[in-house]
Amino acid sequence: MARCCACTGSDTDRARTHLAALTGGAPAPARAALIGGEPGFATGPFTVDGVTAVGEVTLHNRAELLALLAAARTPAPDDCPDGELLLRLWRRLGADGVRLADGLFVLVVVDGADLVLIRDHAGARTVFYARADGCWAASTSLRALRHWPALGTGVNLAAVRSFLTFAYLPGEETLLRGVHEALPGRILRLSADGAVHQEQYWEPAELLPAEADTPPPTEYARQLRLLLEQATARRLPAGEAVAVLLSGGVDSSLVTALAARLHDHPVHTYSISFGDELPNELGYSGLVAGHCGTRHRVLTVSGAEVAARLADTVALLDSPVGDPLTVPNLMLAEAVAGDGLTVSLNGEGGDPVFGGPKNLPMLVHEMHRDDPAPEVRAEAYLRSYRKCYEDLPRLLTPAALRALETAPQPRRFVAPYLRPGPMHSLLNQLLHCNLRTKGAHHILTKVERLTASQGVQGRSPLFDRHVIDHAFATPPTLKLNGTVEKWVLKEAVRDLLPATVTDRPKSGMRVPVQQWLRGPLRDLSGELLLGRTARERGLVRPETVRTWMRREGTLLPRQGGKLWLVLTLELWLRAYDL
Repeated sequence: MARCCACTGSDTDRARTHLAALTGGAPAPARAALIGGEPGFATGPFTVDGVTAVGEVTLHNRAELLALLAAARTPAPDDCPDGELLLRLWRRLGADGVRLADGLFVLVVVDGADLVLIRDHAGARTVFYARADGCWAASTSLRALRHWPALGTGVNLAAVRSFLTFAYLPGEETLLRGVHEALPGRILRLSADGAVHQEQYWEPAELLPAEADTPPPTEYARQLRLLLEQATARRLPAGEAVAVLLSGGVDSSLVTALAARLHDHPVHTYSISFGDELPNELGYSGLVAGHCGTRHRVLTVSGAEVAARLADTVALLDSPVGDPLTVPNLMLAEAVAGDGLTVSLNGEGGDPVFGGPKNLPMLVHEMHRDDPAPEVRAEAYLRSYRKCYEDLPRLLTPAALRALETAPQPRRFVAPYLRPGPMHSLLNQLLHCNLRTKGAHHILTKVERLTASQGVQGRSPLFDRHVIDHAFATPPTLKLNGTVEKWVLKEAVRDLLPATVTDRPKSGMRVPVQQWLRGPLRDLSGELLLGRTARERGLVRPETVRTWMRREGTLLPRQGGKLWLVLTLELWLRAYDL
């Protein structure tokens, strides 16, 4: 298990830096390397028609793609690796071939004097790139780029602000100055002269049929059911048991039910508990496990375990994620691997694709706003995250704020989605924004990196591109039907689950962040956030951190979540020697 890179040039030492590097001159023989010790599923190098690539590629529709190449009179060997198959598709059919691939993939191609980066539709796997000394470098490991001597990078302050606003990085920027993330659904060509050319090969689009031709609601649900079955079946591992991360909500429950119905091997389910004294969904997850006949385990996560393992968990991520479930997610992956399973399904994607409760603040805002300017909507979207956005003037130091005066504002990541374009209805605009920001840069990448660290592939049927296309072709009123969220999704699987699971309102698991910060994480937080290293870095004001640690300073008791963001950021910066 490794992460991928390729390089041009004859310098073997350069190859060992695990970067895909491109000189600015004439192309040289291509070399490739796989990063040892880094979590991922890299394979290669592959060479097709004189073009070499490496990648992290898992394809779910091999038979269909092999048939496609055979029909195009360029057949591929039946046993060729997935990375080679994707390379052949791109070489023969270009963007159209990539669009037809179904799976999790990043491919780094040395094409003459250019580097070409291909990232999957929804963004399950990531690739980063930078330019220095007239060379391009690309890697699925941000840490590898961090240690590229030519780069000489430092902290990207604009990305610090974005992270404190969103709790993740929502676009192409990274916390390393000069290093960028390729966006999902794109083919990026990095030319030897420094030019960057981007081709968008897939983007969901709103498709609302004419009123006279509109199918009945039941037909949308029926079609969705077929797509969900296909998406789940394609992601089941052949000849072995499968894991499902089961929270007890409708999304993970429907994946569990479909896996149990479609798989010919045992289905293992896993849930998290933070203790019986806290609100949880264990009753629902247990009900679903019993209903579906799975082999069920509940993992109890203590605050002491979170404190002991938080730094190492944060270090596994290419970009920080201010989600307190990171350590529990890693422990779930360890449990899955410990049971000998290599594939874990999850229910991620239901909210950003079909309209979960996170859209409610924006819908309420739209009912009451007076200013029609698109910038007002984007500003409201940032505030709806309820992270540190409104606290930035008193959280960041004066020096950091001065340095950010001319930097692009975080709203640039969401504003293009929140105006008429591919989507016309407000709900679809919000869902499109959620898919392309939080889905691609938080949900999918967090699952991928943490599960990959244990040799497990995390797969998300609800992020299947066919399911997404159908969701945006479904009228918004069938996703948010009155006060019923994700109506069409629930109708599509109603016969699979107990009504108490399908029809209950979303409650969610309460993560005891405040308890952790007052207990096992208290000393660690104080040492890290108020210590010498943080003070000398000069990003955040110690007095604001002290106020939050005393649970003072705001009307609503959200200091725990804000402190968690600052603590995660500090741990990530230390892990990357920044």
